Amino acid sequence: MPNHLDQPRISQLTSSYAPPFPPVLPLGFGDYLSILWRLDRSAGHDGKSLYYRACAIALLNALELRDTPLGQVMRAAVPGTNYDALSTVPFKEKELSPDAESRGAAIGQLVKMRSDVLTMGVYQEAWEIRWPGNGILDLDLRDRMHTVLFTALPSQYPVFARLLLVVDIVLQELLTGSHKPVEVDIPALILTYHFPDPRDPDVQLLYTTEHIPS
Repeated sequence: MPNHLDQPRISQLTSSYAPPFPPVLPLGFGDYLSILWRLDRSAGHDGKSLYYRACAIALLNALELRDTPLGQVMRAAVPGTNYDALSTVPFKEKELSPDAESRGAAIGQLVKMRSDVLTMGVYQEAWEIRWPGNGILDLDLRDRMHTVLFTALPSQYPVFARLLLVVDIVLQELLTGSHKPVEVDIPALILTYHFPDPRDPDVQLLYTTEHIPS
């Protein structure tokens, strides 16, 4: 049976973390991975890329991961490549472990699973013009498809998305060597680690600016 206490955490992990919809719960390693995924999706949008990168850097510092192999890899990555780069983290350790290749492959598989879960959760964001199937002439077929998309899938997704909670535990240990849960609340992130303040008009403007002159 689903644990309803998990739902707020799942909702945050699948949220946009955007200024209009800022996170409510303290942020931890799973949030960091979700923000990296958003950073990859923002490639080509200057404002969102800068915003999510600032969020990721602030959270990386707050979780005391800046000077780890993960921090080294993430500082070198660019939007669109962060998730792919995660599988290289085991190869950045000072003393290369004999199981580095296996760990890297495991990270790659789990990261792909995580990305698929998030992609399914934000499928509606891709409907910029009209809903899929609007041009189907068979009314019964169109209605059945919309029932799946708008009723069945959203109602079942929170259960499916619980995979994130499990995958994040394993990824944290593979990527950081620790399974200790660490979370930082939003005020501390903003005041101490320069996390973008969603209430700041400049931050809100940055997020919506698609092209920033160089």
